[in-house]
Amino acid sequence: MKRLLFLLGCLCSLALYAEVLTLQQCIDSALLNNLDVQKQGNQYASQRLQYAQSKADISPTISGSAGQNWIFGRSIGADNIYYAQNSSQTTFNLSANIVLFDGLQMKYNIDQARANMQASEANMLAIQSQIKMNISSMYLQVLLCKELLIVAENQLEDTHLKIKQDSALVAQQRLPAGELYTLQAQAAREELEITQRQNNLQLALLDLAQAIELENVDGFDIVVPSDEELNAGLLPNNDEVYRIALQNRPEIKAMEYQVQANESALKGAKSAYSPTLSAGANVGTGYYDMQGAENQPFGTQMRDNFSASVGLNLHVPIYDKNQTTTRVKQQKLALENARLDLEQQKNDLRKEIDQAYFNAKNASAEQISAEKAERAAAEALRYATQKYEAGRSTLYEYQEARNNYLQAQSTRLQAQYNYLFRLRILQYYQGVL
Repeated sequence: MKRLLFLLGCLCSLALYAEVLTLQQCIDSALLNNLDVQKQGNQYASQRLQYAQSKADISPTISGSAGQNWIFGRSIGADNIYYAQNSSQTTFNLSANIVLFDGLQMKYNIDQARANMQASEANMLAIQSQIKMNISSMYLQVLLCKELLIVAENQLEDTHLKIKQDSALVAQQRLPAGELYTLQAQAAREELEITQRQNNLQLALLDLAQAIELENVDGFDIVVPSDEELNAGLLPNNDEVYRIALQNRPEIKAMEYQVQANESALKGAKSAYSPTLSAGANVGTGYYDMQGAENQPFGTQMRDNFSASVGLNLHVPIYDKNQTTTRVKQQKLALENARLDLEQQKNDLRKEIDQAYFNAKNASAEQISAEKAERAAAEALRYATQKYEAGRSTLYEYQEARNNYLQAQSTRLQAQYNYLFRLRILQYYQGVL
């Protein structure tokens, strides 16, 4: 009794640690643990910092300083006269500078940094979308393996039932023993088929568990969705898919933002031709201590020595060894390449969607044909069963009809999940995943 309770406790503990996840939970786990997503997230965070810094560059720069100097020999005093005496000087300064006009270069830097940040975010979304697609594919593969295993198990169950029935007939000498041996051999083959399909299911679960970065894959399983959730729906038009993909796909968005970034970079390079106007202000004071002389108190000198200044500075570029011209030409080439990359991405996207639509259309036709074949095989099996039970056909004919029906079931399931997968790819391009 104690041993039984102990075993039950162990089974309960294993059940607590077993992970049975839905598709959304698998996707969430993959997105949370995927290293590429984390690295791209860091890249996006870095671009956000650069964008914030580009906006902060508009602000004035303010700095303060303090100094203490000891002078030996000839030194200058607070009255700006040199004395042949040692002295010490304490100074305090506060200065501020701001760029009033720089040909809008800082504005273009902000635009470029914003576009780079948005492109980085779009790249992160593209990685996430690809992961969702991969996990969905693996999830469907597990479901297919489960369905195929159920078909094989049902087939074996029917065979065992038939063996039981024929065993009674053989015992009554109403059926040759050879037919019973044939059924037993069929059951052995079906048991091997079940073992192979169980292995396929475990490998599919292992692939999915590794893709979502599970630390412990023991006991891992998935929730089988309802028929409504597995409903494939109607096949969308490829032109409509492409139109939506141009608006939603993060890869296209990333390329468009990269074009915007290069346009801003070109404008920023051209702004170097413009003059730069800046303003500055400075306040300062100091304390002078002349050895051997009567010095004013510290507070008095700090007040009397206080000074302030403001000024404007105009920088006009005249000749910089063609550096600005070279940068402008380089940015023009970079912009042209970015536009070409965008067009290439659009062309590749169109080809991928057309191919995906063609595959989905064929998969839909194959599913319809497989369903018809399954219904025909089921009807043939029903007829073969009636003939065999009436003694008007052989066991070989009956088994052939059963094997054909099993093959038709497997083909129909494979066609069904292939169509689901192909439709998922089109949904992926539409940004649904």
